[in-house]
Amino acid sequence: MDRINITLPMTQEQAASLMAGDSLSISGIVYTARDAAHKRLVEAIAAKEELPFDLLGAAIYYVGPCPEKPGQVIGSAGPTTSSRMDPSTPLLIQHGLRVMIGKGQRDEAVIAAMKQYGAVYLGATGGAGALLAQHIVRSDVVAWPDLGPEAIRKLVVKDFPVIVLIDSRGNNLYDSGRRQYRR
Repeated sequence: MDRINITLPMTQEQAASLMAGDSLSISGIVYTARDAAHKRLVEAIAAKEELPFDLLGAAIYYVGPCPEKPGQVIGSAGPTTSSRMDPSTPLLIQHGLRVMIGKGQRDEAVIAAMKQYGAVYLGATGGAGALLAQHIVRSDVVAWPDLGPEAIRKLVVKDFPVIVLIDSRGNNLYDSGRRQYRR
């Protein structure tokens, strides 16, 4: 299967052109954020505070990378389970978040927000964090360093391999894959 090359940030038109099951190679800027960072992002939105990065068209990777060894940009950087961010995600999508990268199913509220605002959910291979880290060419903490591995980082990625798990129309590879397997 040919990979589709995408440069981030992602436009609404790019998101609309993707289909569940598409294999992508993404390059550009991706921000990291997990549970604690999502909580702070939601609190900042509620308080009408400036966010540490612009959500419009942004991509968030659900990862808490391992510390880098000497000579490395980042340590192992595999995806974490995305459903832990589900309570916060619809609000972030409403404020412009276009791409989420993680693993595992999403709840109906997240999928509804994706359909309404034109966002996509991409899957990175769990258990392949060391390999995925090789596609990260720069990593800088940009917010909340007190959160340690859950601090928000700005990553520059090159040819980062992902698959579209849920497209902006709500087509879900977890569902269609099961149906196809049962045949």
